[in-house]
Amino acid sequence: MARHPAAKKLGGNLAVKVEAKKNSSIPRIAVVIPCYRVKSHIQDVIKGIGREVSRIYVVDDACPEKTGEFVKAQFKDKRIQVLSHSENQGVGGAVITGYKKAMTDGMDVVVKIDGDGQMSPSLISTIAKPVVLGLADYSKGNRFDSLENLFGMPRIRILGNAVLSIWSKVSSGYWSITDPTNGFTAIHKKALEAINLEKVRKTYFFESDMLFRLSIANCVVSDVPMLAVYGQEKSNLKIYKVLFEFPWRHTINFLKRIFYKFYLREWSVGSFELPFGLALIIFGAWFGLSSYLAASAEGVPTTAGQVTASAVALILGVQLLLSFLSYDIQSEPRIPRQTR
Repeated sequence: MARHPAAKKLGGNLAVKVEAKKNSSIPRIAVVIPCYRVKSHIQDVIKGIGREVSRIYVVDDACPEKTGEFVKAQFKDKRIQVLSHSENQGVGGAVITGYKKAMTDGMDVVVKIDGDGQMSPSLISTIAKPVVLGLADYSKGNRFDSLENLFGMPRIRILGNAVLSIWSKVSSGYWSITDPTNGFTAIHKKALEAINLEKVRKTYFFESDMLFRLSIANCVVSDVPMLAVYGQEKSNLKIYKVLFEFPWRHTINFLKRIFYKFYLREWSVGSFELPFGLALIIFGAWFGLSSYLAASAEGVPTTAGQVTASAVALILGVQLLLSFLSYDIQSEPRIPRQTR
């Protein structure tokens, strides 16, 4: 497989980058590849993985093509370990199996890459770099960094990812992160230890739910620009599943995050701005509408005092919510958990 053009620009040689860290040893990097109907692409993906990787976990998620057995027959690389599920657990379940094995084996950084060839293995060093250098606890690819990178992406995916990015920002609190469903990720062992993997959704909501769990653990997340490769592969993601699952899950995660962050863990100015802002907006809308309906029923105009009271309540409510939003954005985690 040809080396990805962005690899030289963004990553360089990982070993050289890591040597720049004083008093630090080179971390052990593992790669997890969830496999389900990717037999035609898996060889190229594995062949493209560089020597900076210590372990390669191929997770056969009850694949009908028996990708795991195929990998065993085709590769003698001692770094490769095939993990198999007797029942399909979804992409999240496959990745979690790889995460657990990496933790057991003492890996420091775990990179997740799909087996369908859409992600260039030559970018593994690039994706992992923020985590390896201690700049983040979790890093992920971002296909939206440059508009030129979007030309090869199907329009429906561009629209879908744009909508999902907004939902994810609200639910996770990572307002600086884009492309939340990007599956090319790297995570530090301390971040894995800080979250309960058993509670992470195993469906296609896995990547979004990981961001929520990382937010609760106060982990730093970093975006890494990358190009996506679209060929003849077919996605196993069903649109109807996204339409029904994602909005509901994002809403639940948002409510949980607000409760944990602003009321359970600690109180701040945002803890007061949110409820008072919502209360004023509801009151302003209710008072204004009820005053108008009552006046209309009597055939008289709404008084200036009623209009003013309603408008003032709405304006103050919106200002408080905007102030809360600003506070939430500014309180995004800045200090990596692995350096604390």
